[in-house]
Amino acid sequence: MITFQRLSAGILLALSLTTSVSAATENERTDMPDRYQVGSQYLAYPRPAYGMPKLTEAPKDYVPFHIEHYGRHGSRWLLKDADYDRPVEALEKAKANGKLTPRGEQLLGQLSKIAADSKGRVGELTPLGHRQHRDIARRMTENFPEIFVPGTHVDAKSTVIIRCILSMANEIAELQRICPELIVTCDASRTTQKILAYNSTDSVAKKLGREAEKKYEPLFDEKYSDHSVFISKIFNDPQFVADSLDEKKIFTDIFEITTNAQSHDDQPDLYDIFTTEELNNEWKAQNAGWYLSAGNTSITNNRIPYNQRVLLRNIIESADTAMVSPRLSANLRFGHESIVLPLTILMELDGNDFDTTDIENLPAHWRNYEIFPMGSNIQIIFYRPAENPSLSPDDVLVKVLLNEKEVTLPLDPVSGPYYKWSDMRDLYMSKLDAFPTKFTE
Repeated sequence: MITFQRLSAGILLALSLTTSVSAATENERTDMPDRYQVGSQYLAYPRPAYGMPKLTEAPKDYVPFHIEHYGRHGSRWLLKDADYDRPVEALEKAKANGKLTPRGEQLLGQLSKIAADSKGRVGELTPLGHRQHRDIARRMTENFPEIFVPGTHVDAKSTVIIRCILSMANEIAELQRICPELIVTCDASRTTQKILAYNSTDSVAKKLGREAEKKYEPLFDEKYSDHSVFISKIFNDPQFVADSLDEKKIFTDIFEITTNAQSHDDQPDLYDIFTTEELNNEWKAQNAGWYLSAGNTSITNNRIPYNQRVLLRNIIESADTAMVSPRLSANLRFGHESIVLPLTILMELDGNDFDTTDIENLPAHWRNYEIFPMGSNIQIIFYRPAENPSLSPDDVLVKVLLNEKEVTLPLDPVSGPYYKWSDMRDLYMSKLDAFPTKFTE
């Protein structure tokens, strides 16, 4: 994955170019994220904290019989020891020189405690992350009870990363608690890694991301490089910070610890050291970064979402197999936000394949946290006539849930969020089959 998480909002100014769509539409968003949403990929799974969406009843006489799924791991610790150690070391240096304010002294104690607690845990699932997946599994059985009955085959696969394996284990444990007679198979193997995380091997997509970063990084700080309010709350000598510390690194490190605290049950609230403007500006920067690293934008030749072409084809092939099987089934896959995000875009869910070069106005149209919070998931639910389940695949209907919310597809629905599987399949296969000639590798 190309890491653009700390992309400064200077890019919002630098990339204010010609947009491929109107900059202002009747659906344009003007509100800003809340204090949790500004954390982008650190947003803890929003259901039910943000309200459970009501699902639309299936068309008359249709019942669900199969699920295709991809889910991100649940809430976790930050990925590296250095993510916790760097700000502690910076504040300790300032303390040794008598440069901390009283709030800075308190913050050093708080960060030191968090860093100590993180030892041996970086990158791992938190207790909340475990609960998120049990809750998602439970709601899956409540939403689609016709599928989770004795004899249903649930096949689960995970990337080889432990937080993903444990996320899978929690969902399977909850499903089996609810219905012990499920037939379950699980695996986490490097033999399926290229399906579940193909983006890590897509050198073309990586190159496009690197080129975008190289082109625009010198401009990143142009608009939002002033962290003077934040610095004044922690340090009593701004010149010492300028001469002896990395102001930007201190800001981003503490920002990430602050916003990722929602992944834990017991970490302190540090939001008081940031202004609302500072929080919003950092989110705008990260939102732009994720869009450039995974979005459907001509800035990167609209190529990067295709780093999930192998996974999407696997989903289609797995569904094709389910069509001809008499057994009820669910195929569950577990991985990372760097897969959920481009997969959502490649599938054109809810207009998230939005294409623009006007990055300054991006937040009005495209918001990363709506796609890939901790525990984010895509569920494709398949329906067939209850009285004649042996009908052809042309009679199968589907609906798609993104984070348990019904989403639209760029197709004519049969009813509400329900589409013909043959239409959806044709849409995606045409994109996948055209890939070798659409882009020059």
